[in-house]
Amino acid sequence: AMAVLHYYQRPGAESVPVSLLRSAQAVLGGVRALHRELCYNVSWTGASPPSPQETQLLHWLFGCPLQSGDVAAESFLRPAPTDLLMEIGPRLNFSTAFSTNVASVCRAVGLGCVERVERAGLRGACRALPPGEGWEAALEGVLSDRMTEQRYEEPIRSFAVAARPAPTWHVDVLGGGRTALEGASRELGLAFDSWDLDFYTELFTRLGRNPTSVECFDLAQSNSEHSRHWFFKGRLLVDGKEVAESLFGSIMRTQESSNPNNVIKFSDNSSAVQGRAVCSLWPRDPSRPSCFEKRTSTRHVVFTAETHNFPTGVAPFSGAATGAGGRIRDVQCTGRGAHVVAGTAGYSFGNLHIPGESWSPACPPVPGLPPRARPAPQGLPPEGARDAPRRGQPVPGLPRSLAPPRGPLAAGGSVCGDPRSVSGWGTGSLPTSRPGVALPPEVRPPPAGGPQGQRWRLGLRQ
Repeated sequence: AMAVLHYYQRPGAESVPVSLLRSAQAVLGGVRALHRELCYNVSWTGASPPSPQETQLLHWLFGCPLQSGDVAAESFLRPAPTDLLMEIGPRLNFSTAFSTNVASVCRAVGLGCVERVERAGLRGACRALPPGEGWEAALEGVLSDRMTEQRYEEPIRSFAVAARPAPTWHVDVLGGGRTALEGASRELGLAFDSWDLDFYTELFTRLGRNPTSVECFDLAQSNSEHSRHWFFKGRLLVDGKEVAESLFGSIMRTQESSNPNNVIKFSDNSSAVQGRAVCSLWPRDPSRPSCFEKRTSTRHVVFTAETHNFPTGVAPFSGAATGAGGRIRDVQCTGRGAHVVAGTAGYSFGNLHIPGESWSPACPPVPGLPPRARPAPQGLPPEGARDAPRRGQPVPGLPRSLAPPRGPLAAGGSVCGDPRSVSGWGTGSLPTSRPGVALPPEVRPPPAGGPQGQRWRLGLRQ
């Protein structure tokens, strides 16, 4: 039967940031220290518990290679009566990228019974006084990201969740017309504008059938401005007069007066400029483990950038991680496959307003700031981008702080303080043997991105 095993790593593997301790002290007086212990929750599908050899291998994977005895089946933390110990980890309704990578490593070393591994953190708060009413909820709000994390009230016994996908339903466009589609847009959060409502109402009326809720969700993504650039490529009116070309057209026209060295421009996941002959190592047989050999071939220079601004402001870690991952994916998907070389990470943000620092005064209430926006210190730097150097990329970066006021706040002005997260200026190399291939119109590209429930929600998480 499937079981969840727990492996605890001795505290000290990852330090607790001083800023987190200060935040806890600001919310709860008397907090003297915070301790963090990692817990690896392993979904084990074997008919029997791991053998001593398998247990030793799991300890080796989860522990420090230079230490022994730093992984155990029980927690190393021993809280005092006045302390509070809570386990906070990722929400269980989806498998994290960390779990996917660890499960792949486990299979590679012969641990085929490992199906899923989620890493949680046991946070121990040392307090001089006994905890009062509401202390746990207040501390949980400081130590966790409510969008992506949850508190485990007890050690995980199963990764199964009670939530079930909502059933698919039909939108009665044939009977209710535009009003029915407008109601579905509100219920599903699709943000259809007037043009979308008219277009899809006419489309399904002409097809003689009603769309499903999944189809409406897919249309909202695939036909969005982000994907199609309806406005960026559309007619442009200035003071009531139509401009000769679109915004996108004016940008593309700059290529007419620049260096004509583009190999790919405005037509792929990345751009590419003319490269040169390079001697590099190639696997003799890419289909299996084999020796490397020297080959000389022309390799073009790939260039791309990715911004993730609003998501980083709401959920710094996952927002920045998605930006870094998107940029890596864009490079790898250029042509018929390119290689990632390097990247950068840039963060622009408002005033930090660090508690206890005289040079960073307290932040006055800012009108118009989204209620879910995270304070600037919690988003700098969004460590989700740390995945880039883990994959062998050199990643230089930059932080910039700027929050100019737009008029006096007392008179209804505002402050520009929303973050800008740039995972970009990513470079790579594209072999000349892998240019893009033109596909006939009848080819149907399959949707990618995981199970259906996850695929439709890409980029639309609230």
